[in-house]
Amino acid sequence: MDARLKILLVDDYPTILKLIARSLGKSGEFITARDGIEGLKKAVEHKPDFIISDYAMPNMDGRMLLNKLRERDDTKQIPFAFLVSQKEIDENLRMLVKGVEDFFVKPFLVEDLSQAGRRILDRIRSEKFSKMGGQDGVIAGRLSEMNIMDLMTSLEMGRKNCALKLTSDAGDCTLYFAEGQVIHAESGQTVGDEAVYKAVGWAEGRWELNFPGKTDKKTITQPTQGLLMEGLRLLDEANRRLGEAGM
Repeated sequence: MDARLKILLVDDYPTILKLIARSLGKSGEFITARDGIEGLKKAVEHKPDFIISDYAMPNMDGRMLLNKLRERDDTKQIPFAFLVSQKEIDENLRMLVKGVEDFFVKPFLVEDLSQAGRRILDRIRSEKFSKMGGQDGVIAGRLSEMNIMDLMTSLEMGRKNCALKLTSDAGDCTLYFAEGQVIHAESGQTVGDEAVYKAVGWAEGRWELNFPGKTDKKTITQPTQGLLMEGLRLLDEANRRLGEAGM
């Protein structure tokens, strides 16, 4: 199964489409449309996991697009967010438009949109994992498209029971989750927290989720977020030492 998220971006300005895609990085596969009419067609065709649309557009604006999508059984549940001006995001707009994930105010900072968008995508990804992992099975993907930090955070949010196997040129690592928390990890002869730290920086390679992927071993001493924070700290420290050595 493919766990990548499909994200539909709808805006009549190509520059805005590029900025949104850049702000969300490698969060998923991007599909773009120049107005609501094209956006509706692509939403029906591709069934995206998330839609970000400008509110004011020619031919069919974002509000009309949302209404059209909500009228269809196959698209009415797709999470939706608006790009709006400060004038458009007054209380009247919030009251009138229900069932919208968020309102991103233009002009926006790439960093702000990135943080808000990733929070929504983490939740959507967690829900997708929940549906895909409702029975025994395997989900696989590439670390270049979904890194270990996003994977671990999504599994934690979804309180999943599974085994996450990571494969890269640096080696293999398998993490076992129970209710979203890592309870055991092994990478060659290394086990526990240290095995996780080895894999946190892997940017290339493959990942594979096995449901339910159970184990009786318990070698982890920290919660999932603690592992990630310490792993990133160690990675930053190692990169800094490399930089100093190369000076």
